[in-house]
Amino acid sequence: MGMIAYEDLTPGRVFDLGDVEVDRAEMLAFAERFDPQPFHLDEEAGRNSVLGGLCASGWFTASLWMRGYVDHVVADSTSQGSPGGNELAWLAPVFPGDVLQLKMEVNSQRRSQSKPNLGLVEITGTADRGEERVMRFTFVALFSTREQP
Repeated sequence: MGMIAYEDLTPGRVFDLGDVEVDRAEMLAFAERFDPQPFHLDEEAGRNSVLGGLCASGWFTASLWMRGYVDHVVADSTSQGSPGGNELAWLAPVFPGDVLQLKMEVNSQRRSQSKPNLGLVEITGTADRGEERVMRFTFVALFSTREQP
């Protein structure tokens, strides 16, 4: 059983998921494969867009956050996946070379009524570039409890 369990995910708890530098080559490879919009692939198209420059796909930014979440929480936890979320906001464009600070905060928790050895945890994930928030999303994660009924 992992070290982080449902009981550890109390409302208000914040986890630092580390910093990540946006790698241009990775960003472009992701965009080419999954989100080939011109402003994600071409410098000039990016400059001529409302985004102001070649920028990362929001899905790439979310993937960077997910990697931090797995590395710092899920890999050593009782995680049982997620049934989904209710908010995803890309608040500012992300550019090659940006350093993003990744965090998660526990909003609420409750035990499953149908499966008492399982807890539902609402989490807000964020990515910040310095003082500027560039991404925010909220989802529910499932974690097993240490206590087994």
